[in-house]
Amino acid sequence: MPVMVVDERKEPITGPYVVRMGGWTLERYLREAPEDQIWEFVRGEIIMHSPATAEHQRVTGFLYRLLQGYCEARGWGEVLMAPAALQVLPEVVREPDVFVVPPEEMERARGVPLTVRPALVVEVTSPATRGMDLGEKAAEYREAGIPEYWVVDRERQEVVAQWGTEVMRVREGRLISRAVPGFWLAVEWLFQEPLPPASACLQRILSEKAP
Repeated sequence: MPVMVVDERKEPITGPYVVRMGGWTLERYLREAPEDQIWEFVRGEIIMHSPATAEHQRVTGFLYRLLQGYCEARGWGEVLMAPAALQVLPEVVREPDVFVVPPEEMERARGVPLTVRPALVVEVTSPATRGMDLGEKAAEYREAGIPEYWVVDRERQEVVAQWGTEVMRVREGRLISRAVPGFWLAVEWLFQEPLPPASACLQRILSEKAP
């Protein structure tokens, strides 16, 4: 289903946006949502996101390389990234930026939508999506029993980490995963310009145990 988002002058909107359209079913979403764009389904609504910025893609790619390289080296789980439809709740399908599927769920990580329960979900937020990432999505991931959720906010230079009802804002130092055994990262890496080499950061993660 092709969609163009325009302003009141019918000019294409170039800035970040989130568009919500009601009157959809899960079946229609799975049938018509494009595979190359971020479309989410939430209780009868379609949520369409503006194309990701280069900055967003760099951070998402950096996190994917760290997590994928770590899980591969440790032989633990599988790392996936958007666009990948994850059925969080019966009437909620999200497309997280990066998520880690634990070993016991890997055999079920097939088809669309995915019905696995990730160990860790990471969203790289923006001013257009911050409210949703910290509000709706945080509540949905908590309700779904996803044990760990990180929101990376480059504008505020912090990571908001959620474990159930516990929430912590981390601006510096190590953020240690409680769901991916042994994984950690230095929060400062995420806010450097340019980003540090992922290979060097991964080598540190693998060689230095999380305290």
